[in-house]
Amino acid sequence: MPNSWSLHVHVSFQVGIFYEEAYAALSAPPLSQHFDKTWVSHVQLKAAQFYADACYRYSLDLHEKEEIAEEIARLKIGMSALADAKKAAKGVAAQLLDSVNKLESNMKTNLERAMKENDRVYLMRVPAAGSLGALPAASLVKPTSLAEVLDASKERLFSSLVPDGSMKALSKYTEMVDNIIRTQAEKLQQASEITRVRLKEMDLPDSILSLEGNIALPLDLKEDVEAVQISGGPAGLDSELQQLRDLRRVNQELLVQTEELLQKEANEDAQFRTQFGSRWTRPQSSTLTKNIQDRLNLFAANIKKAADSDSLIERGVKENYPLMSILDKRPIESALPSISRPIMSLDGNEDAIVGALKQSLRQLESLGAQRAGLEDMLKEMKRKDDILPKLMAGVGSHDDLFKKEIAKYDSICAEIGDNIVAQEQLLLQIQAQNEQFAAVFNIEDYKAARERCYKQIAAAVAKYREIKKNINEGLNFYVTLQEAIGKIKQQCSDFIMTRNIQCREMIEDVQRKLAGFNFSSSSHSSMQRNASVLPDQSSPSPPPHAQAPYAAPPGGDSRPGYSQPEPRPAYSQPYPPSYGAPPQQPPYGAPHPGQYQQPPHQPPPGHDYGQPAYPGWRGPYYNAHQPQPQQPGPYPQPPYNAPGAYPPHQSNYYRPQ
Repeated sequence: MPNSWSLHVHVSFQVGIFYEEAYAALSAPPLSQHFDKTWVSHVQLKAAQFYADACYRYSLDLHEKEEIAEEIARLKIGMSALADAKKAAKGVAAQLLDSVNKLESNMKTNLERAMKENDRVYLMRVPAAGSLGALPAASLVKPTSLAEVLDASKERLFSSLVPDGSMKALSKYTEMVDNIIRTQAEKLQQASEITRVRLKEMDLPDSILSLEGNIALPLDLKEDVEAVQISGGPAGLDSELQQLRDLRRVNQELLVQTEELLQKEANEDAQFRTQFGSRWTRPQSSTLTKNIQDRLNLFAANIKKAADSDSLIERGVKENYPLMSILDKRPIESALPSISRPIMSLDGNEDAIVGALKQSLRQLESLGAQRAGLEDMLKEMKRKDDILPKLMAGVGSHDDLFKKEIAKYDSICAEIGDNIVAQEQLLLQIQAQNEQFAAVFNIEDYKAARERCYKQIAAAVAKYREIKKNINEGLNFYVTLQEAIGKIKQQCSDFIMTRNIQCREMIEDVQRKLAGFNFSSSSHSSMQRNASVLPDQSSPSPPPHAQAPYAAPPGGDSRPGYSQPEPRPAYSQPYPPSYGAPPQQPPYGAPHPGQYQQPPHQPPPGHDYGQPAYPGWRGPYYNAHQPQPQQPGPYPQPPYNAPGAYPPHQSNYYRPQ
């Protein structure tokens, strides 16, 4: 840390501590009863001001050390202290509020810069305020006890008193000195500004640096390029496009599996309906699954539209990659054009021209350093300029004394004037040398090429951000759609499980009715033939298994964020083996002697197989012979133009095609 900054931090923090101690004393009896609240608010605000100033100066050093996280924390702490003190400050002087507001503005500017750099480059975790150590403090004065100050025995009690006339004369002289210093400082600052503007117009020293290979981008453009490179750059778009393709494939496979589950159940229901005819009174599967099928069709349409949008994105990446490829260059400055020496030289004086121009620039830099030294000399002279003893010793008018003392500043003022004149002459010389340099090295063409390169980089950054945004929208859409399809698949599995339970109960009921008919006809052989319509139902039926959680897409492709439920086993039997039917039993209706058993119970009169298969079931598919109204659910609407849970995207790709 520079010594001046370190000292400033120590002193500011110590002064803040002194003000805090004074504030604590003024806020407590007996002083709280004797001081106006305005003074208390003034002291409180001064304590916060010096504490915040210490945080601000300390953050400057942290920024140089690239300790951005702690810099952000210190600035936030200082700004918070200022904000709290300003809320409680009432009736304080306007000058103090202006000073505090200026400090707060500087801290806010640095905080925004630090947070921007941390988000784009450093990515550091900002520590909590409680985890930071205390700032260093140092006192520049030695405290003196009140008894020593008021001790009249040492005859120093009134030694510092100045007569009123001398004090007025001193004030007049001080004003004269301040006017000289202010006038000369304005001349120096104006000269420095003129130098900066003239060099900028001549594109110096950037042209010389470019000739030597030291090229730099404008700061804002360089920050944009660094942010693109941190996020992967154009070269990383291929992997993101592959993620889009993988997610689309996972959703398509999950959708197909769900549709196959429904189709399998519908085929089994149709088989039983054909086999048992009018005795099979259960509602058709297509009637109960219409709402689900409509949603699956909607998802399929969404995937088709998303595939079209993905194709547009891939085409955009392919078409714009030549433009964006410049962003993959590291460092990006290597993509900028440079000044090259002329192919043919008539007199070989290129080096002499460059050398003379560089020498003049060094002289101009020396004049600037001299101006800074002259300004410091003026301030130092004012600090040491104490004419109070001479004013107290003299009598009458002080005009002659003022002229003599003011003359001390004439030499420095003359040096400042000489510096400004020398700078003006040197700028004219640099202008002539730069014109010669520009003609030999074709600077105008170089400037035009550089501006084209700047525009290309800016256009590449804009196109990359546009494509990146579209890809992110696609990824978010597919992840959300996969979750929605997974929920529908779970509902289909629950529906199939319930339909299988209903199927089993209906088969048992038909079996009992056939058994009663055969007993009344007293035909044993006919009873055996009809009893063999169904397999043995004596085995207890295991409880339905809960569906396995969604884990990965088929084929073992496990990617983070693309989890997909494993497909349920297809039902290869006329009804699921889990409900007691051995896999090797013949189909219903085949001869199976000796199979018949007495049914364990009779169904109640008017039993309706469209009602819930087990107590507590409240599914929307199994409790009505008429179509159920579609229930709203968290399923994505078409991703580009349909309203619903997913608003239409605003990019150029995720819109209706």
